[in-house]
Amino acid sequence: MISPVPGPAAAAPPQRPSHNGTAPARAPYADVVLRAALWLAFLAPFFYSTYGFANWLASRRDDVGSIVFAWERGIPFVAWTIVPYWSINLFYGLSLLLNGTKRGVDRLAGRYLTAQIIAVACFILFPLTVTFTQPQTSGLPGFMFAVLGGFDKPFNQAPSLHIALLVIIWDHWRYRLKGMVGVVWHAWCFLIGASVLTTWQHHAIDIPTGALLGFFALWLFPREGELPFAGLRLTADAKARRLARFYALGAALALAGAVAGAFVSALWLILLWPALALAIVAFAYAGAGANVFQKAADGSVSLASRILLWPYRLGAKINIWAWTRKLPAQIAVADGVFLGRFPTADEAGAFGTVIDLAGELERPRGVARGWTSLAMLDLLPPPRNKLAEAVAMIEDARARGTVLVCCALGFQRSAGVVAEWLVASGRSPTPAQAHKRLAASGRPVHLAIAVDEPA
Repeated sequence: MISPVPGPAAAAPPQRPSHNGTAPARAPYADVVLRAALWLAFLAPFFYSTYGFANWLASRRDDVGSIVFAWERGIPFVAWTIVPYWSINLFYGLSLLLNGTKRGVDRLAGRYLTAQIIAVACFILFPLTVTFTQPQTSGLPGFMFAVLGGFDKPFNQAPSLHIALLVIIWDHWRYRLKGMVGVVWHAWCFLIGASVLTTWQHHAIDIPTGALLGFFALWLFPREGELPFAGLRLTADAKARRLARFYALGAALALAGAVAGAFVSALWLILLWPALALAIVAFAYAGAGANVFQKAADGSVSLASRILLWPYRLGAKINIWAWTRKLPAQIAVADGVFLGRFPTADEAGAFGTVIDLAGELERPRGVARGWTSLAMLDLLPPPRNKLAEAVAMIEDARARGTVLVCCALGFQRSAGVVAEWLVASGRSPTPAQAHKRLAASGRPVHLAIAVDEPA
């Protein structure tokens, strides 16, 4: 079935709350369509002019290369797949027009624009060409290939803008199409993705690079919640600046490795993935904060965050194992409150409530209830407002059973919150006594003074 889209005479369905707990106001559907039409009036000529300009520039160069694997020569040319290939143009416009809110239109348009600008910049900086020559085709496929060839020259390869837009459009509709219609949608999107190869329009390397661009656009303009750069203010904290520089250096080294390694093997381009992940984390420490992880209060993260930051999260999990493998996963502190590292699903099930402070980690799969997240950045003092909120969470959760307060390692963020709770609840007379009490457990703790979060 298709989720209802409000029309002029139809009642609007209830709006799901966003990650920050607020729902965008619904405008009359005519206003939403007008907003979409205005965006299309800008995006369509912008697409054809910039895409065509990049093609024209590449056609005037004599140093345009290609990246193609030997196995790709076995990919068959399937003429009819030009139909799903072309269909993305229809879904491009429909996706803008079929929105429930103006904000939904603006965010989708922002994703389109992001993909377009970055892809065209790449096409200009390092143009590539497809090496296969399409055979003569008749009938409807032949007509569609002829029209396509009128403006789409064999350049503009990586990252594939076709794939980037497919990721964006697929994500837009997967929330709206249910049941068998949803299954058909996923299958059709698979055909669209495969068609870039079976129409001999792209080489294989264009697909993962295009998908990475598509997920970046989804991350930059999320479906729900705040934008990752909303309220960005460059940090004045010296430690945060050092960490931002550290992660930015890691991103730069990974990017340099991808570019240099590509001259040896295209497989080195996989380093673009961790380069982007580390750049996002550097952005967090530079002043964007834990918003970049797009973590909801229930511990889930957006699909774009899950994909883009997977290399970073993998490193974080390895770090947890390295530091805590010889330590108890959790320790009892007082009156049903425990302190520990980020738990597995089985470990989390042993507690009535888990209060998770690790902004960078996603709630384990299989945890159905009792999980509350308050995202904080690692290695930095907790903001005072979040510290007070976490302390209140502990007291509230204690009424429902045992409570685990955790971060990645259980050394700093969670230890700081538990120490504050010990003082606030009168269980320790001073912060120094609270620190001594936690240190006596044999678990390393590194407490930092809370800071006021910038307005």
